[in-house]
Amino acid sequence: MEFDMFMNDVVSVAREDMKDAGYEELIAPEEVDQALSREGTTLVMINSVCGCAGGIARPAASNAIHYDKVPEHLVTVFAGQDKEATEKVRTYFGEYPPSSPSFAFLKDGEIVTMIERHDIEGFSPIDVINKLQSIFDEHCESL
Repeated sequence: MEFDMFMNDVVSVAREDMKDAGYEELIAPEEVDQALSREGTTLVMINSVCGCAGGIARPAASNAIHYDKVPEHLVTVFAGQDKEATEKVRTYFGEYPPSSPSFAFLKDGEIVTMIERHDIEGFSPIDVINKLQSIFDEHCESL
């Protein structure tokens, strides 16, 4: 019982971190389709309670967007929590295997590239911010 309460707290904090940073939370498959059918650039943050990688990915997601080039749309799904939405969002990722936490960068609903868990775990938040901003430099317009 105490573990379940602890995990609910961890999940709540992880969700709020992304919403507070400006990411639109997608909970249902229909929300995924609506969000990813928009024109323009979209960064999808696949959130996770995974200790090490999640603790790197969330700060990177929050801070990478304070930059002169950013995606037009910021969305997040929560792997292991919102299972149907996560399954749906992964249908947009082509040949990339399921990975959480991770980031997917899409343009006009089509996958361009991903930063997978192995690109996050073992790196610092600054390293991941640099990876994200490199993608933004290549594919986003200046503000």
